[in-house]
Amino acid sequence: MNTCRIVLQRRFLPVSNSKKEKFDRFIPNRSAMDFDYAHLALMEEEEEEVSSSRKAYRKQLAETMGLNRTRILAFTNKPPSTSSLQHQHQHQHQPPRRIPQRPERTLDAPGLVDDFYLNVLDWSSANVLAVALANSVCLWDASTGSVTTLVTYGEDQGPVTSLNWAHDGINLGVGLNNGQVHIWDCVTKTLLRTLQGFHHTRVGSLAWNSHILTTGGMDGRIFNNDVRFMSYPVSTYKGHTQEVCGLKWSGSGQQLASGGNDRLVHIWDRSTCTQWLHRLRGHTSAVKALAWCPFQSDLLASGGGAEDRKIKFWNTRTGACLNSLDTASQVSSLLWSNNQRELLCSHGSQLTLWKYPSMVKMAELSGHTSRVLSMTQSPDGCTVVSAAGDENLCFWNVFGLPDTTAKKTVPKAAHEPFSHGSRSKISAPIPARLCLQESSHYRTCKTGTWQATSNRGCDARSSSVIGSDVVLLPQIYLFQLRLREKHKVGEPSETTVTNEPDGKSEYAHSQDQHGAGVHG
Repeated sequence: MNTCRIVLQRRFLPVSNSKKEKFDRFIPNRSAMDFDYAHLALMEEEEEEVSSSRKAYRKQLAETMGLNRTRILAFTNKPPSTSSLQHQHQHQHQPPRRIPQRPERTLDAPGLVDDFYLNVLDWSSANVLAVALANSVCLWDASTGSVTTLVTYGEDQGPVTSLNWAHDGINLGVGLNNGQVHIWDCVTKTLLRTLQGFHHTRVGSLAWNSHILTTGGMDGRIFNNDVRFMSYPVSTYKGHTQEVCGLKWSGSGQQLASGGNDRLVHIWDRSTCTQWLHRLRGHTSAVKALAWCPFQSDLLASGGGAEDRKIKFWNTRTGACLNSLDTASQVSSLLWSNNQRELLCSHGSQLTLWKYPSMVKMAELSGHTSRVLSMTQSPDGCTVVSAAGDENLCFWNVFGLPDTTAKKTVPKAAHEPFSHGSRSKISAPIPARLCLQESSHYRTCKTGTWQATSNRGCDARSSSVIGSDVVLLPQIYLFQLRLREKHKVGEPSETTVTNEPDGKSEYAHSQDQHGAGVHG
């Protein structure tokens, strides 16, 4: 009887309010026990004959799955792991991030065209900001603060309607109101290429993907141009019936998202150019703002215009709409944070930072007196610059400071958009004039200063050099076509100049664009 009274008193002891819990060594702690594992351990029947290898495999599997426990009853909670303690320690000592509500810098942008459908702002990997001011393209070096004018176009070509840097931070694509696209080397300030004959109206959106420059125009067509070759576009995307005002390649470079004034979003796969992968409906106005999520490859955010005013999230693998948020104003740009699960949206005359996926509003940034037209992100991913109709560029430190404690890695060599495989070295300057000599059995390319390395086939599409980039002279391209015809009839061909090791060449163009040409 006394024993029973002691056990009952112990069972109904009041819970201690102290910081450290007190447990009884005779009464099991139910919160620390795994009843599913206990049931499995009690009901499991042992096999009579089990090989040693199978026993070792089961032991390793149990350790991996956390089933190597020998006790069923638990009287105390498990001590926290080292990793969880370190995480708690870091979380406790990490100060809350301060998000400035006002811009840290403001630059004047006189002549900035107040047009929602244009993309006139981009920040390169070399830390140079390009902005289109009416007919001019200006470059602002963030490292030195210097401003230079790259080019000023005439009234027959301008205004500049789109800008986009290549990944190397050297070459800049410039779309014009007359349908032309220029490619500039911003180090030497040299015009490398002019793409024309594809779009017959303004080119409002550009997007680089390695050596592919994708262009979208008011005619609703999207062209992929391989800048290594001066030929027809390698592929054409048809799906929009009105102006294409937004283009974004995914981080992997395999999928392209396009938004248009027809209220549609298309997902295109790079490997198939005949049909869109998904046609996403749901917006009720023009779709310009597009942003691929950096931490989830198949997540795309899109923003609608003045009549829609919504941000939508799409699963590009299935085409399903995951969420929709009303911002109450025209959405012009979307930017993901590279370090946090956050999304920055420019709508109306302000910028709003949202927490994803809860979409809790974290901050509202005000500094413009007119609607925001474009946003772009610095190379370190921390600073954002916005351009608005008030002709101001505002710089915001919205995504925190760059991580200086991170381990520095050796940067990879930047990909040259105009390179094509391994090129033979040039031992002397290339002459401006290239001579072609014909023979009854073969044709020979002669420049006199090229360093010949072998007698394998020469791809005549890359027979001239501007700076360090291989481009094409028009007459050499015609020679290339004639050379291919000779191959078809089986006649031998030989060249004394090798610019590319393998003579393989690809030539593709859109079936509906006969007669279009490229001039450089």
